Amino acid sequence: MLTELEPPVLGTKAVRDLAEHLRLGSGFADDGAQDSLLELYLRTAMAAIEARIGKALIRRSFSWSVTRWRQTGRQVLPVAPVRQVTAVRIISANGAEEEAESSLWVLLPDGQSPALQGSWGRALPGIPDQGRAEIEFDAGYAVSWEELPPDLRQASLLLSASYYENRSADEGRDGAMPFGVLALLDPYRPVRL
Repeated sequence: MLTELEPPVLGTKAVRDLAEHLRLGSGFADDGAQDSLLELYLRTAMAAIEARIGKALIRRSFSWSVTRWRQTGRQVLPVAPVRQVTAVRIISANGAEEEAESSLWVLLPDGQSPALQGSWGRALPGIPDQGRAEIEFDAGYAVSWEELPPDLRQASLLLSASYYENRSADEGRDGAMPFGVLALLDPYRPVRL
């Protein structure tokens, strides 16, 4: 099970960029009155984009729990791009935790399929019956909104704007992403063979 340990930090610049994209008025007494709504749409759009491409946009920490390794010497991680693995813990059926030494595994960074691999061709640390392994890692393209690649930032703004402009559920839309968003995301989609 993949757990996000902390939400992405967006900051006020992201919300201001969305307000400008929507051409909302500025210089009035109620500037910022819709900021919480805009942030909600932006977070929702970014979550939808992350789900579609299998990658984290803004860097943050995750924990992933598995009951067995897919391969004894290698485990592909569910989110990319992984910047660092901070901990690997083996947890027994009775809940006893043991930190796996970092000399036993290595991160294989990859833009599509980052993986945890046993060092020197060895197997990853064993997972006991009815136990699990927990892998904590940091993943994401950028530390902040400003550092996000421009095409991903634009896709986030376009999808947020679509959500904002179509917030009435009465329109019968099927919930599909706009074509422009899909075109911007296409280079980031995982290639399946």
